[in-house]
Amino acid sequence: MAVFDTPQEAFGILRPVCVQLTKTQTVENVEHLQAQLQAVSDTALQELQQYILFPLRFTLKTPGPKRERLVQSVVECLTFVLSSTCVKEQELLQELFSELSTCLYSPNSQKPAAVSEELKLAVIQGLNTLMHSAYGDIILAFYKPSILPRLGFAVSLLLGLAEQEKSKQIKIAALKCLQVLLFQCDCQDHPRSLDELEQQHLGDLFASFLPGISTALTRVITGDFKQGHSIVVCSLKIFHKTVGFVMADEQLRRLSKAQAEPVVEHRIAELMVHREGDWVKNTSDKLVILIKKIIECVSVHPHWKVRLELVDLVEALLLKCSQSLVDSAGPLLKALVGLINDESSEVQAQCNNVLRQFADQKVVVGNRAFTDILSESLHSLTTSLPRLMNSQDDQGKFSTLSLLLGYLKLLGPKINFVLNSVAHLQRLSKALIQVLELDVADVKIVEERSWNSDDLSASPKTPTTWQGNQVQRRYFRFFTDERVFLLLRQVCRLLGYYGNLYLLVDHFMELYHESVVYRKQATMILNELVTGAAGLEVEDLQEKHTKTSPEELREIVTSLLELYTSQENWYLVTCIETEEGEELMMKQSDLQAITSRVHTCQIISFPAFSKPSPTICSMNSNIWQIYIQLEGINQFAYALGKDFHLLLMSALYPVLEKAGDQTLLISQVATCTMVDICVACNYDSLQDLINENSDYLVNGISLNLRHLSLHPHTAKVLEVMLRNSDATLLPLVADVVQDVLATLDQFYDKRTASFVSILHALLVALAQWFPETSYIGQPQDQSLKEEGSYLHQTLKNNTTAEDIEQFVLDYLKEKDVADGNVLDFDSDEEKLSVPPTLEENDTLPDVEPPLPVHIQIAKDVMERCIHLLSDKNLKIRLKEKLQHFSYHILICRRFAKQAPHQQGLKIHSTDSTQQRGGEVAGARFFGNASETFCPKENAFLSIPIRKEK
Repeated sequence: MAVFDTPQEAFGILRPVCVQLTKTQTVENVEHLQAQLQAVSDTALQELQQYILFPLRFTLKTPGPKRERLVQSVVECLTFVLSSTCVKEQELLQELFSELSTCLYSPNSQKPAAVSEELKLAVIQGLNTLMHSAYGDIILAFYKPSILPRLGFAVSLLLGLAEQEKSKQIKIAALKCLQVLLFQCDCQDHPRSLDELEQQHLGDLFASFLPGISTALTRVITGDFKQGHSIVVCSLKIFHKTVGFVMADEQLRRLSKAQAEPVVEHRIAELMVHREGDWVKNTSDKLVILIKKIIECVSVHPHWKVRLELVDLVEALLLKCSQSLVDSAGPLLKALVGLINDESSEVQAQCNNVLRQFADQKVVVGNRAFTDILSESLHSLTTSLPRLMNSQDDQGKFSTLSLLLGYLKLLGPKINFVLNSVAHLQRLSKALIQVLELDVADVKIVEERSWNSDDLSASPKTPTTWQGNQVQRRYFRFFTDERVFLLLRQVCRLLGYYGNLYLLVDHFMELYHESVVYRKQATMILNELVTGAAGLEVEDLQEKHTKTSPEELREIVTSLLELYTSQENWYLVTCIETEEGEELMMKQSDLQAITSRVHTCQIISFPAFSKPSPTICSMNSNIWQIYIQLEGINQFAYALGKDFHLLLMSALYPVLEKAGDQTLLISQVATCTMVDICVACNYDSLQDLINENSDYLVNGISLNLRHLSLHPHTAKVLEVMLRNSDATLLPLVADVVQDVLATLDQFYDKRTASFVSILHALLVALAQWFPETSYIGQPQDQSLKEEGSYLHQTLKNNTTAEDIEQFVLDYLKEKDVADGNVLDFDSDEEKLSVPPTLEENDTLPDVEPPLPVHIQIAKDVMERCIHLLSDKNLKIRLKEKLQHFSYHILICRRFAKQAPHQQGLKIHSTDSTQQRGGEVAGARFFGNASETFCPKENAFLSIPIRKEK
């Protein structure tokens, strides 16, 4: 289609269409006109603007009812003309503004007319385009007192559409048009920057609309979340820009000077607002209510962009209206502080930027400094914190703790003003103690036992960074959201970082001693305080703050270690299967148990002379107590780093005790603690850690074995050392093994199970530390299977008639001994015994060389353990039969292969039980033949052992 560039050409093509539309107002004529307008250039349209607008305006002004489709077509055509031209006359701008607004006028109702959504959207877009088409200063001339009625009608019309319409498109369009009317358009160069006089003039004009705008927008903002986040974001933006413009401190300060009021009509004067002191005070009081409602709703809005806009709202109002909105400063700061730990990184970053800006500019609200308001808010929060933690749900707790964390970050070292108040410190601590109470009713914690594996593998290389204990998730009584626990940890760490560490540690240690109910929670808090004091995993907004010195931190950790590892706090009942020595130790300390009501789990303390049977809940509570204390040692190592070397003497031995505990959770967390100690102290592995500190560990074991009734867990330390070390440990533990054997003789009826476990670990370790040289190229499991299979084949294939005959003779001898015929047996033996004759080439053997240390130890262990085969405890008998003797045979057979000249090494088996793959489980070396005890016949079989050449 040809384009008409000159007004003459355009007039020739448009005149017939405009005349036809003036005569007959139909949709077809309007559409025909709009189609012709497409062929006219913008320059020509500007020249013919009023001529083209006349038939369109005439159609809208024609009295009587009109079809909605016709009105919509006229408005759309008018919008097209305005989008291509500029309105250069103020009168035309006002008339078009009124004509478009009346399209949605309802004379019988204050609400917008009940017309189609398409017509509403067309009118809104027409108003938006009209305000953008205003040329130069025409737009400012439009905003004068005489326009108040028409402008007020348009504002109320747009607010009604934004609040009541269901169409999201209409809501957003109405809000954006309202932004244009209030000079808040985001378009470039529209409106232009205003000077002080123009700002004051517009502020007086918009002050008349402020109550209606703020109230309606608050209803939109606090409406249903389902309306969409973009509507809420746009409403928030209009709210804070309008309030910030009308209530700006700079404008109100200038208005305080005497100024002549403009002369207007009486009807218009009633609509005018004079921003005097009383009006500012009354408006501020009403805005506080609206702001609180907005903050309460928006701070928990699910969409991050809405919360981000709330940060902008707080920033704008506190920077522009810090004097006029004094009463709103507290809620605004509270909202900002609550969002500082928002789950959205964008919101967090914006919060931190705003807070740093406030700190740099030293914002003063009213006559009070920024930090004074924060301190007062923190005082108020700590006062109500116990009640809030008891009454709120998980989301409420999360919001409250986020607020507390934000106050701590902002105040920094100034939180000591709150902590120095005894009342506030008690309220804060009781709230933390209350919310951190654990749910100890889980039976699985007590049920899960740790069974040490026979197959020891080399200790894995420790990680290069601290891992932390991630063994078991904790379940709390008063919340289930994991985010709440993470916030509580951050709160405690910030308290340790900024607060008086000595004051806090002393206070929570008092709570630790005060009641068993508080003990687990106090331990968790103390652990986090130390981690925070070291500056680990703490976000520091106060860049000039100095951390606690390493010497002070080490002193505090030393006192906490003494508290955790003391006898009454470290050796708690965790299972019913306690041995007599452990029971004796428990009698000497205050045994703590829990009533059988599992759902309440109220902890009580029994006197020393009573013997309460521990309940599932009490043992579960004790397990968690030890778990948290071990986790504390882990965190102490993390906090001190290399300085933890100085505390290894007091920390490593107790941790090794718990690494050998029967409760799975305790043994796992103790092992994790050992790994993290390796990281902190720069050890390569657990094996390296134990070997480097084995001298003092072995010394402690040796001393404690002499007072076994006071130290019943000594056996577990040696067992863990054996399972996590190598052959370099053998010279140090050789003497300790003799002490263990001597102690076993002394307490064989009381401590048998513990010592059998040690001796079994010793034999397993020896089997690993001294592998058979001929089997070096084979995997260990394959070697064990082949050797066990060899012994089985020896028993099966080499049993001859002579063996059976010898078995019968041995049986008769044993029967004579059992009947008391010892003298006859000795005399017969003397007759049968013939001294061996030496052949000519035979020479007297030299003195046999001493056995290697590990062989001698294995020999001593098995000689001491023979009598345990008839122990009344089935578990001990099975351990002896199935485990000890199989490893003894393995060790000695390897040595016999490597040193065939050793003739003093003999096997005399005392019992036989087959394992997987045909392994023989019981044997002892006495000579060149293997004699295996048969349980059914109660006799011995003499079986020759194959010698390798």
